[in-house]
Amino acid sequence: MVPVDMPKEAARARAAELSRALNYHSYRYYVLDDPEISDAEYDTLLRELQAIEDRYPDLITADSPTQRVGATPAAGFTSVTHAIPMFSLANAFNAGDLREFDQRVRAVAGNAAVQYVLELKMDGLAVSLQYVNGLLTTGATRGDGTVGEDITTNLRTSRGVPLRLQEPYTLTVRGEAYMSKAAFARLNAEREEAGQPLFANPRNAAAGSLRQLDPRVTANRGLDMFFYGLAAIAERPLPPTQEESLNFLRQVGFRVNQERVLLSDIEAIIEYCQAWHDKRHELPYDIDGIVIKVNDVALQEQLGYTAKSPRWAIAYKFPAEQVQTKLLDIVISVGRTGTLNPNAVLEPVTVAGSVVSRASLHNADLIAAKDIRIGDTVVVQKAGDIIPEVVAPVVALRTGEEQVYAMPTVCPECQTPAVREPQEVAWRCPNASCPAVLREGLIHFVSRDAMDIEGLGPAMISALLDADLVHDVADLYALQPDQLLALERVGEKTAGNLLAAIAKSKQNSLERLIFALGIRHVGAKGALGLAQHFGSLEQLLAAGADELQQVPDVGTKMAASIISYFATTANQQLIAKLQAAGVNQRYLGTKPDAGAGALSGQIFVITGTLPGVSRDQAKLLIEQHGGQVASAVSKKTNYLLAGEKAGSKLTKAQELGVPVLSWDELLALLPDSE
Repeated sequence: MVPVDMPKEAARARAAELSRALNYHSYRYYVLDDPEISDAEYDTLLRELQAIEDRYPDLITADSPTQRVGATPAAGFTSVTHAIPMFSLANAFNAGDLREFDQRVRAVAGNAAVQYVLELKMDGLAVSLQYVNGLLTTGATRGDGTVGEDITTNLRTSRGVPLRLQEPYTLTVRGEAYMSKAAFARLNAEREEAGQPLFANPRNAAAGSLRQLDPRVTANRGLDMFFYGLAAIAERPLPPTQEESLNFLRQVGFRVNQERVLLSDIEAIIEYCQAWHDKRHELPYDIDGIVIKVNDVALQEQLGYTAKSPRWAIAYKFPAEQVQTKLLDIVISVGRTGTLNPNAVLEPVTVAGSVVSRASLHNADLIAAKDIRIGDTVVVQKAGDIIPEVVAPVVALRTGEEQVYAMPTVCPECQTPAVREPQEVAWRCPNASCPAVLREGLIHFVSRDAMDIEGLGPAMISALLDADLVHDVADLYALQPDQLLALERVGEKTAGNLLAAIAKSKQNSLERLIFALGIRHVGAKGALGLAQHFGSLEQLLAAGADELQQVPDVGTKMAASIISYFATTANQQLIAKLQAAGVNQRYLGTKPDAGAGALSGQIFVITGTLPGVSRDQAKLLIEQHGGQVASAVSKKTNYLLAGEKAGSKLTKAQELGVPVLSWDELLALLPDSE
């Protein structure tokens, strides 16, 4: 294909010409949905470029269309800190929820007109991509909204992801990776033929594909992308409306879903959402709802954000698919806090794309209120199309042989009498040494969001318990190689890896340990707030209720739970045992894989118009990294973040000698920012 005597300079020119042509035709095909050449013609051009690069490897560029598929599997995923957090959306499940959302928006808008953009809610995986001077540099998963995984190499394999933009902008864009119904069917057919387990649904297949360590596997999965948000842009202000943002994204090379409308009347919005409930099955991909966003960006900024989601957008979730099946039995599982959790054992049935044989029944009050009986034919659905739940019995199909369920009076694991606290619906096992409580507590302690001890899954924990090697979480740090090698199916490599992972977890920052302890009502976010505020476990143990409630998101209930936990002698002994084992009990400020806390202890004031981001977004970024944002400049201010048209606050900062930062200088303070 390449003439033997083609000079290198001629090859360079031809390669550049082919790259431009291939990128142009990808844009026509994936973005404009208006191809000018056939797939065969595209492949011919691609093969010619590949032949040139094979002959002259130094002509290969990062944005060459031949570089979509990596050749070498990655050793693992590194972490990426999102410069602008990736929020999740609040959900609406019915017309009433949508009307309440509209009322909240209009209360802030006052007399101003309100317009919404309605977009299809793709059932895929949210990702963030960064481009520098028009070239793709980083792609990451949402993760926890602050820190995601670097999946750039895998995203490059999708032809729906532009490697070079139509214009050389530096920007961050958000999108949804998904697998079409046809690609999903093909993938499962191939896996079935190869004797491999099938994926439950396209969303699971897409998520699994993006987290493949070998990008060649991802390349064969047929992933696609739709882009829905412009998070930041360096060269110009953000477009004034969401609709204009979408048009801008399409203009510069991103594939944007054209199934969207602009509506103002809430009743018309409700009608549109309900219409798509049935029409969605006609689409070549899965959607699980409609996203409603305030169109005007200025109004978006007025509405702002909660800790988890924007107040200017909501996701209407389609009603769950419901099926009927037999309730064969009700069994109890014991949670890590001792709760006795009733679970329905079902005759297996397919719901929303996967087979369900168990579902949570939550508590005895719910079972009684719904009059659910063993032997009933019951209606089953997946809450949010994810979690199986029993909706109700089909009373008309009862035969009279159904049995009314009664909660057990003792713990099924240790036979300790069950108790029920006043004002609570849950029955609990009060035995802190209950084998089930210990097992679930260990599983939580080693989980990814807690101490993150790789290799210590439920099966290994059960093996350790069966061998009587651990009696509390601190015993994990006393395990020896010979003890692990005595376990079934544990070799030297497995034992070595496990002990290394346990040793590594000793260096975790305090927030992970607090969350891992499993204190009731203390989640990962609360644990981080406590760690940042107190700095050490010693200081936390000494805190009273008033001081605890000075921590954001810590209320009376959480404070009482924390005090109760640390007042227990057994828990005090456990803390001492962990300390003796060398487990870190101090807040480290920044973790090697997260970068949280880089601005810890710093007070910022924001003024002026920042490039490509709102003040709300800047405030959230600072707070996500441990900083505080004040409204006025004072001697206590560490930095003034100033954009264009900074006014009196800039003058005040200069008078007081407060350092002034630009947006780029702020980002430079953050490790591995996207």
